[in-house]
Amino acid sequence: MNLFSKSETSRDYFLDRGLTIYQPIKGYRAATDPVFLAAACPAKKGQDILELGCGVGTASFCLYKRVKVNLTGIEIQEGYADLAIKNGRLNSIPIDVEVCDLVHMPKKIKNKTFDQIIINPPYYSEGTLSNDDGKNKSTRIDDPLSSWVDQGIRRLKPKGWITIINKAENLTETLISLNEKAGDIQIKPLTSSKCKTANRVIIRAKKNSKGITKIYSPLLVHTVQGGSKKFSDLAENILRKNYPIIF
Repeated sequence: MNLFSKSETSRDYFLDRGLTIYQPIKGYRAATDPVFLAAACPAKKGQDILELGCGVGTASFCLYKRVKVNLTGIEIQEGYADLAIKNGRLNSIPIDVEVCDLVHMPKKIKNKTFDQIIINPPYYSEGTLSNDDGKNKSTRIDDPLSSWVDQGIRRLKPKGWITIINKAENLTETLISLNEKAGDIQIKPLTSSKCKTANRVIIRAKKNSKGITKIYSPLLVHTVQGGSKKFSDLAENILRKNYPIIF
């Protein structure tokens, strides 16, 4: 197994130090996206949650801190999955993590359906590759987004929700993938400031629903005060106080 040694990881904090996460120094490192993903998931206490591509578990653990749920994650990279398991123990958060890809999930996952699916899938198809293979695996599109959406919908209970965060440029492909499989599609753009276009979007959809698609007002992540950029008050409340994102 290709696991990370202690010297290859850093100890980082989320939710105003309410959550401690070990993650690789070199490779994919969780920042704000997993926190926003967790904040957007409409989970209720006691529900079963599956995160596809859970990495070191940041999004799942942020969600658990807001509402006590039953966590399962799949992760193709053994080193990241190992850290997710260790991070769960460190934070006293139960999680079942399976090392597998989207298609070859173990029977105990394939034979189960979940109330909520959360996904922060890879989002780059072009551009310069990183020197770190793990980071490339986490951020570069290998399996098409349609595969992530399809596998997520398959694992959902009827009327269950799938929540996805991704780059705005991948919105069209995501919506096409959801077509005829889910409805009540809700789109929340994330913009860095008032004068910027949205560079991220959060998409929520309900399986087997015929509800109409809605685009909500954007979440303003940053503001500029005195010439310096800072998180907006709402973003601060989400990132530090674990507020949910209201669509």
